[in-house]
Amino acid sequence: MKLKERMEIPRHQAPELEVKERIANFDEVAKGYDHETAIKESNRCLTCKKPGCVKGCPLHNNIPLFISLLRDGKIEEAYWKIRETSSLPAVCSRVCPQEFQCEGSCIRGKKGDPVAIGLLERYVVDWMVKNGRDLSTPCALPKEKRVAIIGSGPAGMTTAFHLAHWGYPCTIFEGLPVLGGMLSVGIPAYRLPRDIIVAEFQALKGCGVEIVTNTVIGRDKSLADLKKEGFAAIFISVGAHVSRRLGIEGEDLLGVMHGVDYLRRVNLGGKVILGPKVVVVGGGNVAIDVARTALRTGSNQVFILYRRSKEEMPASRAEVHHLEQEGVRVEFLAAPVKIIGQKGRVTGVECIRMRLGECDSSGRCRPVPVPDSNFLIEADAVIPAISQKVDSFVMGDLNLALTKWSSFLVDPLTLQNTEVPWVFAGGDAVLGPQTAAKAVRQGMVAAESIRRYLQGEDLKAGRVESDGKKH
Repeated sequence: MKLKERMEIPRHQAPELEVKERIANFDEVAKGYDHETAIKESNRCLTCKKPGCVKGCPLHNNIPLFISLLRDGKIEEAYWKIRETSSLPAVCSRVCPQEFQCEGSCIRGKKGDPVAIGLLERYVVDWMVKNGRDLSTPCALPKEKRVAIIGSGPAGMTTAFHLAHWGYPCTIFEGLPVLGGMLSVGIPAYRLPRDIIVAEFQALKGCGVEIVTNTVIGRDKSLADLKKEGFAAIFISVGAHVSRRLGIEGEDLLGVMHGVDYLRRVNLGGKVILGPKVVVVGGGNVAIDVARTALRTGSNQVFILYRRSKEEMPASRAEVHHLEQEGVRVEFLAAPVKIIGQKGRVTGVECIRMRLGECDSSGRCRPVPVPDSNFLIEADAVIPAISQKVDSFVMGDLNLALTKWSSFLVDPLTLQNTEVPWVFAGGDAVLGPQTAAKAVRQGMVAAESIRRYLQGEDLKAGRVESDGKKH
């Protein structure tokens, strides 16, 4: 097949960008607010009778009230208002794509820029730390029944937080050598400083939570083993650590490394040299994180291939902006059809142009290949980052119900497994790869269900489903 285009860029020349100058220092672009800017931004918040931002937030934070308190100079009160519904505000304010959640439902956004809710929340948290305020909350006296939590990501951390504060002894089992799950190995440190994660776990330890690392449930011990050891309930909150393959020729060549695997190796301190030319496939935050990390580890010509348009890109708009500032070229409406190599190693990617076809009920249009539009991008490495799934090996010999996507099947109201009543699951283990706020929300739901289960109470009474139906 004769290729219509051949995209080659001189080795030391950056791709053409919409911005005038390529950022080269790679410091974090989105700086936190100073006090004057925070007050100015908080004054843009309107008093709404039915604030959409609260509904848009997976945690239903009382956003108007915390911003009002901030505006009045009551910053410590604003922090504790956030903490009423969020166990990880320092994390969520930094890594959640607010434009698709709270800020996307802000009334200000209908005629201009929405209120920068994420940055205001971050300012409040940072102010508490900077001014030495106590961030701990009192713990209850310990009860007898113990809970095992599999995975130390945001869902597991949140479940442990609530149960420990209610007095239930919890042990978190983490398969990795570090704590935080995908927060630590899936998100670069320039977006989420590691001292924030460490501080959250120090608070958990202060409430008596035991943490065991380098222990893979399903390999080192089973769920049944944990039950025999005296754990009355188990919460599965493993992250979506398994990359989905592209399913094209050449994917097994040297130089092909999947996105979450690459980020894990870098975040655990491994030295990964991709080479000067890198092609990343995908349009989500993982793809953005991979591309920006590649620049920071020595690559200087980084492309992203995304099969839809920029408007349909699921990644955070702020991250896409920073990506372009740093010199990454995004090829929209393009998809890989074959990874090319010589002597078993990647040399390039054959791609094809796409156009948007019919749209589904959600308004998202299906990408359709444009005939005879193939082109080549030279590459030293190819990083697929199209999606992830959960590895269900954790269930071992237990007959736990699974969905067709290998996630755990649970009651949507209680997160109790449909087959084994003492097993609960949440976060990515149920939702697939999602935002930190959604994982935190699942941790809150799971903690309440486990508390009721241990107390012998009705797990559903008085609880509200996502559609508003109350039990």
